[in-house]
Amino acid sequence: MSLENEFVLSEFYKIITPSKVEKFERIAANRTNYLTIALENIYQEHNASAVIRTCDCFGIQNLHVIEKEHQYALKRDIALGAGRWVDLKNYNLGENPAGSCISALKKKGYKIVSTSPHSRELSIDNLPLSQPLALFFGSERKGLSQDILTQSDFKVHLPMYGFTESFNISVSVAIAINTLRQRLEKSEHFWKISKEEQTQLKIKWCVKILNGGEGIEKQLRHLFSKKEL
Repeated sequence: MSLENEFVLSEFYKIITPSKVEKFERIAANRTNYLTIALENIYQEHNASAVIRTCDCFGIQNLHVIEKEHQYALKRDIALGAGRWVDLKNYNLGENPAGSCISALKKKGYKIVSTSPHSRELSIDNLPLSQPLALFFGSERKGLSQDILTQSDFKVHLPMYGFTESFNISVSVAIAINTLRQRLEKSEHFWKISKEEQTQLKIKWCVKILNGGEGIEKQLRHLFSKKEL
């Protein structure tokens, strides 16, 4: 683990409140990058904001957003500050933002999972967990684009028992993450972020909650470098 990061975090912990220290320690220890969520062209701001809140509640650290047609906008009263704790990655450049998102995730070792109420290939309960998973969710009207469906490693559906064709997208994300997280909790996979990643994340959170946080971090890193000389 980086001695510099350990030093920076320990100094930050002298500044923030003990209650925040306790929260950061507890929450970071349950964060994961093994599962990540990607959204494509979400129309309704209410649902988009609810998804990032859901990611935070279930310990998902990264949310990927493809914005070819619709810009992802957070409604603060719905997200309830979740945007401060979850890392939002936007893909809105070039002719094929979806392809850029998929390529970036595959380079990091993710299997691409498309969710669709029309797919009967796999249930979320049977989705293999041997590699990190990126779950893609489409718009409320059109679902996922054919481009994403074609490039998916798996296609899954959520079990449903009523007349309605599909869940609200924020509900779909919550059901999928809850199911997979429960399965991972019972597995032997190393799916939570490492100690070093936890330290880096906690430093980032400290920076976000402090006025002039970035400047304080620079000062602390400069102080560490002088100590090392």
